[in-house]
Amino acid sequence: MAGAGEMAIPGNVMDFTRTAGGRKLMLILGAAAVVAIMAAVWMWGRQPDYRVLFANFSDRDGGAIVAELDKMNIPYKYADGGGALLVPADRVHDARLKLAAQGLPKGGNVGFELMENQKLGASQFIEQVNFQRAMEGELARSIESLSAVQAARVHLAMPKDSVFVSEQKQPTASVLLNLHPGRVLDAQQVSAIVHLVASSVPELSPKNVTVVDENGNLLSDTSKTAAANGMDPSQIKYVQDYQDNVAKRIESIIAPIVGADNVRAEATADMDFSHSEQAVESYKPNQTPDAMAIRSQQTSESTNGAGGPAGVPGALTNQPPAPATAPITAPAQKAPAAAAAAAPAAVTTTQKDSTVNYEVDKTIQYVQKAGGGLKRLSVAVVVNYRKSVDKSGKVTMKPLTAAELAQVTNLVKEAMGYNQERGDTLNVVNSPFATATPEAIPETPLWKRPETLDLTLQGGKYLLMAVALALLYLRLLKPLLKKIAEAPARPAHSVDLQLQQADVMALPGQRNYQENLSRAQKLASEDPRAVANIVKTWVGSNE
Repeated sequence: MAGAGEMAIPGNVMDFTRTAGGRKLMLILGAAAVVAIMAAVWMWGRQPDYRVLFANFSDRDGGAIVAELDKMNIPYKYADGGGALLVPADRVHDARLKLAAQGLPKGGNVGFELMENQKLGASQFIEQVNFQRAMEGELARSIESLSAVQAARVHLAMPKDSVFVSEQKQPTASVLLNLHPGRVLDAQQVSAIVHLVASSVPELSPKNVTVVDENGNLLSDTSKTAAANGMDPSQIKYVQDYQDNVAKRIESIIAPIVGADNVRAEATADMDFSHSEQAVESYKPNQTPDAMAIRSQQTSESTNGAGGPAGVPGALTNQPPAPATAPITAPAQKAPAAAAAAAPAAVTTTQKDSTVNYEVDKTIQYVQKAGGGLKRLSVAVVVNYRKSVDKSGKVTMKPLTAAELAQVTNLVKEAMGYNQERGDTLNVVNSPFATATPEAIPETPLWKRPETLDLTLQGGKYLLMAVALALLYLRLLKPLLKKIAEAPARPAHSVDLQLQQADVMALPGQRNYQENLSRAQKLASEDPRAVANIVKTWVGSNE
């Protein structure tokens, strides 16, 4: 029996699991494993849904973003080979706003902060290259601030200065734009980008700036438009805005009379964008002397008292006079009265000259005409029939009366600024509007709606988790717990039974079948419960 007792001691794991204690321990370990699996399934079901925070960012921006996410205790993970950064869906917007407040992501463009880290002893060439890189980065950032632009790159070609005027070259620039999906740039916006770059670089002309989108389309080529109508994009936009303004004014003044949806107006404006300067010098015709203004007046008058020859005619008058004598006393001599009476009177001559200069009427006029003047305006207006409802509730459409149509025409003329001398035209038509059939938009099935798909995914996730937990509990955990609860109590003679069991199971091979059978029968007759437990143990081990 001592040998049998030594053989009953388990020597390996299989022998230990065949004992009652081993079976109970294995059941407990199995139950613990099932509970761990159920907990893992529950944690998987509770895992948050991750959404894209940023994608296609530079390594520099990625490192700064990850550092800030760690400070904010926001979990993250990578997707698409590291090209996208994911965070929980309920914290995407919060993280974007907080990172945007810190200027992240910067977009990978290096601006003038590059000049802050200049190395000591850098050559002039390195300084020029860094300055050009800084200019390109700053311009790219400015262009990216536009709502339609997702990313931008700017390349500047700055030629070297030359002492020879003939060898000097103008700088050029090229801009590559990546637009947001579904966004486009009109000609005015492209022109704004061109002038933005040209104004930021010295001596850079707008015609030397090239703008290309991500599809390789040349956006800055406005030569075809200018050649077609002789106007640049700004002039075209000015004409369109003017025409739209005229049409809106007409519709706003007619709508209260006929209804907001019962009037349509279109205007066509012929603009003159030519610039002209004119100098005019005109003279008025001569006026009457009384109405004329005197500029200057000069008057001269001369009088001559010596008349013609006088005296007694004869030879005596032609002789030289005798020498004059001055006697001390001389008797007064009286001329003969006849001689005095015969002497003729002295002759006096007077001459007057007068010069008057009058002002000449002259007008000098300088006229400078700016571009954008209106040459001619044409307007077309369509007014719907008036709707009327009779006593029975029947709706009928009636045309406007002649007085009403004339009233509408006069209002339109006032609103558009009608000028017959300018050649303006106006056409007002009263006609019934065609009823537009509403387009039947097919309703999206419930199972195709995005919110339904999200709800289905979330519901399927929780349903799968519930099914997995139910199967684990019903098929594994519950049977294990039942077996642990129903494990038989160890009898007092369990040691003998185990020894006997081991003795029966470990009979040497040299014993014959009859001896083994007799020992088994004897054991069954002495202790049938022990034999039943042995059989039960065999059946449980086979399961």
